[in-house]
Amino acid sequence: MASLLFKGKTAVSDLQEEGKKAINSPLLPTSTDLHPEDALLEENAERSMLDPASREDPKFKELLRVLIDWINNELEEERIIVKDLEEDLYDGQVLQKLFEKLSGRKLNVAEVTQSEIGQKQKLQTVLEAVNDLLRPNGWAIEWSVDAIHSKNLVPIVFLLVALAMHFQAPIRLPEHVSIHVILVKKRDGLLQTTHVTKELTTTTEMMMGRFERDAFDTLLDHAPDKLNVVKKSLITFVNKHLNKLNLEVTELETQFADGVYLVLLMGLLEGYFVPLYNFFLTPESFEQKVHNVSFAFELMQDGGLKKPKARPEDVVNLNLKSTLRVLYNLFTNYKNAD
Repeated sequence: MASLLFKGKTAVSDLQEEGKKAINSPLLPTSTDLHPEDALLEENAERSMLDPASREDPKFKELLRVLIDWINNELEEERIIVKDLEEDLYDGQVLQKLFEKLSGRKLNVAEVTQSEIGQKQKLQTVLEAVNDLLRPNGWAIEWSVDAIHSKNLVPIVFLLVALAMHFQAPIRLPEHVSIHVILVKKRDGLLQTTHVTKELTTTTEMMMGRFERDAFDTLLDHAPDKLNVVKKSLITFVNKHLNKLNLEVTELETQFADGVYLVLLMGLLEGYFVPLYNFFLTPESFEQKVHNVSFAFELMQDGGLKKPKARPEDVVNLNLKSTLRVLYNLFTNYKNAD
């Protein structure tokens, strides 16, 4: 009898526990969502984390790879090698060097800081400089000192994408990358979770569209009938000079995509011979073509022109608007050159 009574009490206790779980379950994160830090949240405080499924998304993984390769390329002279964005960027050291390289500004921060306070102070200085640069251009600030220092991948990626786009990094960000983010908030002593979708990248055209619109945007959007007139004028202009090397252009979109004609054209316009070891005369890979276009851009800047708004990758990828911008810039500066 005692045994039956004990079992009955246990069953009632289990039933009560199930009832409590059923009532509170919408307010409690699942075990896969729960992090030790969540229990330490203050009332009404909130933290976010990347959904585990999004971390395994191929497009998100590709975005991480592109960003890591970009950082390592930019900081090659500093002998900095990034392997993991969360582990390598949280203390502010790499972000400091990256911002200084991209902006050409030297930040007044300690070079090496081991303490948490020192790291956060460095991050504060770096992020203030970043925010002062990006906020006037309409960027939403999706990062903070605490979020980055806690090795939260979501704000780190948002920050890097914003920097890459603002400084027109010579990379091609994968398009339409979205992630699912888990938001954890403490209310009345209980943890509440919600899932939201965050868009990291859109289309290349839209991402480039964050920059100031120019005459070609207006031309392509509102006067496509005049486009052929412009293209004919540019073809006449480039052939006037390339004909000296027995070269001729008939298609602007394709014939400048490997960068060879751009390099040769700059030499003709500036009146010098470009050594063949400086570029690939018969480029085969995407990287070699990007090298050629980038080198042509350097020659343009050496000639006193502003840095082209177009990215070398977009020219290589047969983006008509980007190619037209580059050629029109040459036309306006060298139209009277013999």
